[in-house]
Amino acid sequence: MDMALPILTVGQMRDWEKATWASGQTEDAVIGRVGAGIAARLCELTRPGDGVLILAGKGNNGADARAAAGHLPDRRVEIMEVADPKSGLADFERRGASSFRWLVDGLFGIGLNRPLDGAWQELIGAVNASGVQVVAVDVPSGLDCETGRPQGAAVEAAITLTVGAPKAGLLAQAAWPFVGRLEVLDDVGLIPCPAESELKWVMPDDFAHFPPRRPVADHKGSFGHLAIVAGSFGFHGAAVLAARGALRAQPGLVTVYPQENVYPAVAAQLQSPMVAVWKADMKLFDNATAILIGPGLAAPDLPDEMRNMARRLWRYADVPVVVDASAMDWLPAAAPSGQAIRVITPHPGEAARLLNSTAAKVQSNRFQAMRDLSRRFGCRVVLKGHQTLTGAATGNVFVNSTGNPHLAQGGSGDVLSGFIAGFLAQPALQGDCDGAIRYAVWRHGCAGDKLQAGGGGWVIEDLIGAMA
Repeated sequence: MDMALPILTVGQMRDWEKATWASGQTEDAVIGRVGAGIAARLCELTRPGDGVLILAGKGNNGADARAAAGHLPDRRVEIMEVADPKSGLADFERRGASSFRWLVDGLFGIGLNRPLDGAWQELIGAVNASGVQVVAVDVPSGLDCETGRPQGAAVEAAITLTVGAPKAGLLAQAAWPFVGRLEVLDDVGLIPCPAESELKWVMPDDFAHFPPRRPVADHKGSFGHLAIVAGSFGFHGAAVLAARGALRAQPGLVTVYPQENVYPAVAAQLQSPMVAVWKADMKLFDNATAILIGPGLAAPDLPDEMRNMARRLWRYADVPVVVDASAMDWLPAAAPSGQAIRVITPHPGEAARLLNSTAAKVQSNRFQAMRDLSRRFGCRVVLKGHQTLTGAATGNVFVNSTGNPHLAQGGSGDVLSGFIAGFLAQPALQGDCDGAIRYAVWRHGCAGDKLQAGGGGWVIEDLIGAMA
């Protein structure tokens, strides 16, 4: 699987640019390609006749924004040159921002390293107060790309089109309200990135050849058997959603093992998966190529044997084990024996509980929380939320680039855990389990994006269909 983009410091980005100019590539050529990329995205966001107001500052950031103007056919495009914030504010008010569909923020770039004075803060405040959605070029103006904090004020963008690769500060929690949705313009004429980083940004091209083509003569026995231990009284829907999510990964077989008191409700909603009542003496080792434990196991009267079984499977099963939701609380804080694949999928609140911390602390340094969880439990971690992280205690950590806030619905995580486990059940994919996990997270987010692009009001059952 191809490697994702490195997430860079400002210094690394500057070095990349210098190496590009030294190679013979010109700044003007790159600016032209950045402008074309900005315009292509704006064409997706607008319709003929819509107005686009470009706010262009004095530097290369402004040049990038100006370069978009010539690539916006049938749109009403105006370029507002901003050299002085006081006259810029008067010009902005005169133009009437509400008549434009989108604003393009090209005021300041990554080189801003000082607090903005009152006049610039007032202009940025007017942009934010206009209520018009903003596409920020490379970085929202006023944001410190090293820390992710505003330099007195920062543009609140709906979308940030960063150039080349993401800058580390754009991923900081403090930056989220200003960055909005982070997207990368990577094909702009820069030479291959010479910098390395253990933080990687997932791109669609990473999955150009994944999942691999299946051999034509294989059969359902070739693609694994996923066992799902899920569903208790009051929470039977989680088992159904996890199973349906697993089916989208197309393992050969899926068997769901709910508690006896919800067996009828679970079985009645599933067609292709097999459904059997969970029993304390069952041996999932015997017929499963992967096991998922946890969705919907939140009833207060679960038998101790179930918790013991989860711990035993975590420690000793020689097949991949994915643990989600309440079952994560049952795990021993020790590495499993052997080298079998282990995955946990916490959201920030669950991660905080597992680390004896708070959700606020987890969110303030998601990278460190992910590393700490992996060290504590000896496993791979999918830390869900905005820009979901996947990784382990060492090695690269991957930042997912898809998804939106409308995925924050009950059941979304159940679908994802089933989807991940459905891929890991397939023997042919277990050799690249990290790639399979990243792909599942990415495609789950893509499905949410596809649904949201089609309008609001969708539910988690729609998400499963969109994952096809």
